[in-house]
Amino acid sequence: MHRIAFAVSRLVVVFIAIPAFAADPIAVDLWPGKPPADVGLKEKELSRIFDAPIVGNTKLVTNVTKPTLTIYQAPREQNTGTAMIICPGGGYWNLFWELEGEEVAAWLNSAGMTGIILKYRCPRRPGEPEREPPLGPEIDAQRAVSLVRSRAAQWRINPKRIGIVGFSVGGHIALATATGFAKRKYEPIDAVDQVSCRPDFAVCCYSGFLKSEDKDELWPGLQIPANTPPVLLTHASDDSIKGAGPENSLITYLALKRAGIPAELHIFATGDHDFGVRQNQKLPSSWPKLCVNWLQNQHLLVKPSSRK
Repeated sequence: MHRIAFAVSRLVVVFIAIPAFAADPIAVDLWPGKPPADVGLKEKELSRIFDAPIVGNTKLVTNVTKPTLTIYQAPREQNTGTAMIICPGGGYWNLFWELEGEEVAAWLNSAGMTGIILKYRCPRRPGEPEREPPLGPEIDAQRAVSLVRSRAAQWRINPKRIGIVGFSVGGHIALATATGFAKRKYEPIDAVDQVSCRPDFAVCCYSGFLKSEDKDELWPGLQIPANTPPVLLTHASDDSIKGAGPENSLITYLALKRAGIPAELHIFATGDHDFGVRQNQKLPSSWPKLCVNWLQNQHLLVKPSSRK
């Protein structure tokens, strides 16, 4: 699911209307030492500006061996207590840090929510199949939910309104975390791991690895338990990335509905991939507002004056 193996024949004009952050972010290590089930990398972590075919120049991060959380707290006077852990995409090779990380956190802040970017390990480690999602990022996401919930009071977060949002392969991480909480994918290492790793909701945007490659069913290993939290899915019908077509969201929505899980699905006629939360002339630019409405409908987002 590389995002560099295609070309765009039209000029896309992007208008970004996302406010600046109210305060500097807080960065914390996800693990007290070496992440479990990781062989590590010889290369050092690096970031670079990449001219992405659909969205233009954007910051990428790769060679992550020390996962972290970067917390952008909502302005105190606007804080609703709701928070989302953000899983950027990047094909499990890179993290689209700006497009699907910092810009998402800024949008969440503008809606009174705390945005927490998960810098999960990437790229795939030697020997991990390219056609399957690696285990490391899923382990990092489970730990992230527990860590955020354990520090909810410190970060002015309601521990019962902690969600996870993912983009592209990050959408797989989000759904795997929202459905696989009954059993940790690693041995607990400290008190943080005694705290629940079940997110209170999940948002999956133009996700890959949700649908089986050759069947109209969920990706192997994904199951929908009865206490799966509410899920919102969004996609574009003309998504051009191999393995990330809208069928991923459609099959997932049907599985959630059949399991009796509250779910909402938006498939836009056009919009391609990598639309993030940018406000422009593309149809998917409406999804952030739809997400806010959905959260309010599910009683997962309340006005600051009425929060408990």
